[in-house]
Amino acid sequence: MDFFPQIELVPASENTSEVNISIPGSKSITNRALILAAISKGQTTLNGALWSEDTQIMVGALKKLGFTIEVLDDPNEPCNRTITISGLGGHIPISGTESEPLDIFVGNAGTAARFLVAFLCTGRGVYHVSGVERMHKRPQRALFSSLKNLGYKIESNADYLPATIYGGGRKEKEVSVSIDESSQFASALLLVSKVGGWRVTIDKEEGDNMPYVEMTKQMIDGFPSTGGDYKIEPDSSSASYFWAAAHVLDIPIKIVNWPSTNWQVDTFFPKYLPLPPELSREIHLGDSILTAIALAPLMNKPYSFHDLGRLRVQECERVVAMRTELSKIGAQITEKGESLFVEPSRHNLHGAEIDTYNDHRIAMSMSLIGIKVPGIRINNPGCVNKTFPNFFSKWSDKRPHGLGLTVRDPKTKRSIPPEELVVA
Repeated sequence: MDFFPQIELVPASENTSEVNISIPGSKSITNRALILAAISKGQTTLNGALWSEDTQIMVGALKKLGFTIEVLDDPNEPCNRTITISGLGGHIPISGTESEPLDIFVGNAGTAARFLVAFLCTGRGVYHVSGVERMHKRPQRALFSSLKNLGYKIESNADYLPATIYGGGRKEKEVSVSIDESSQFASALLLVSKVGGWRVTIDKEEGDNMPYVEMTKQMIDGFPSTGGDYKIEPDSSSASYFWAAAHVLDIPIKIVNWPSTNWQVDTFFPKYLPLPPELSREIHLGDSILTAIALAPLMNKPYSFHDLGRLRVQECERVVAMRTELSKIGAQITEKGESLFVEPSRHNLHGAEIDTYNDHRIAMSMSLIGIKVPGIRINNPGCVNKTFPNFFSKWSDKRPHGLGLTVRDPKTKRSIPPEELVVA
């Protein structure tokens, strides 16, 4: 059955009981771990791995390339899996030819697209990598340029996907990469550098301190390269919606197995509650800055959000999307350059249909408004499947294992039970 085309969120009634909630695994860590497991020299079991659209795309691609992968349910979290991969030390078993390249589909998964392109370059066949229309508009130039400088052949239209990758095996060479548009370019090269023989440097010195690049380096250092068990921590970006909701509701909250590594920049989200007057996408937060932007109109102070340029080239044009959707509900929000400015407007907020642009982060961030404002209707809520298939289920599940909020069908006004709010 297709997921609901639209849902309506009902403002919370007073309830001070604690929330003790589990969050599915990190997408960023899961997709990095899948690549590292594939290039390992043994059988690796990933525990607590996220099972969502983006990670399923990565698993599907690796299976198509010939890797043996077993996927089992996780008893502790419905949207996690225990994934066992037989690594082949960098060998890619199945490939295509110049006349019949092997088709690899990456949807709109940026991590899958970038990591796989780098990995496929080390193969010995020809591969055609494509995705959805939005993925074909997301930047790849810096990654393609670095791989070409290493001596690999990549054919594409203006350095976007779709692209044809000609595997060239191992190439002992030094290469630099720009991360101006995405740190995933550096992570892609670093993840595969051992089997590729590459010595990777980053154009700007501050790049070494980019949170997601540092995550990649630490994962490489700690990964069981000859097989073993590896634990995936919960997704901090996904947890930010529940931290923010608890802040709005003024209730205590505990996230089960909250990360202790600080690998994910959004692990620091609770540090910024209550919201400070200014936040930066480059300095303070990652994807959870969208959570903070959605939270701002519910507060009673002015806020500014800066360095948002990278949000423009992700799953959708997120700066324009947030400005547009928050304006719909009466928020006083202004876009200037790479910044958004939100003025106190909580007394002017009203219901509206929220477009999500098929972007999971827009859907989940804008859901915060429905905690306080009646009449918030979320279009295409199923897009949360990209990283958090049971987001709305946890939104509505009884406390302490959910927020206990009402989600209903806007046409019939029927309250939708949590078990129906998991995107299949």
